[in-house]
Amino acid sequence: MKNDKTGFNSIDEYIAAFPEAVQKLLMEMRANIKAAAPEAEEKISYQMPTFYLKGNLVHFAAYKKHIGFYPTSSGIAAFQQQLAAYKSSKGAVQFPLDQPIPYELVAKIVKFRVKENLAKAEAKSKKKKTTKESDE
Repeated sequence: MKNDKTGFNSIDEYIAAFPEAVQKLLMEMRANIKAAAPEAEEKISYQMPTFYLKGNLVHFAAYKKHIGFYPTSSGIAAFQQQLAAYKSSKGAVQFPLDQPIPYELVAKIVKFRVKENLAKAEAKSKKKKTTKESDE
């Protein structure tokens, strides 16, 4: 693994910094997220691979013993029961490297986050229109 985990400019660069076995998992995670959110933009944020659609959707990252998946606290809360088998916190879940990653569940969480971000963006847009109209 890369010792200096700063300065990544792309997800490809991030993935290339890890051993081959971990690269494979990261590429699968990336492909799964991309399939669930094809309109999302890829970028690096917080030095982690990030998918962005009207705001950050999800982040993921590799560590010594797990792949971290960060779908925000709402993503964790909405799928709390399905994530019960994994170590998790308010906004993150850890998928151990020595166990299969539940890609189907990851896709469901990503789709949930897409709907959530689009709804927030729409509400924000309506609020701006209402505020603008009342100013006139």
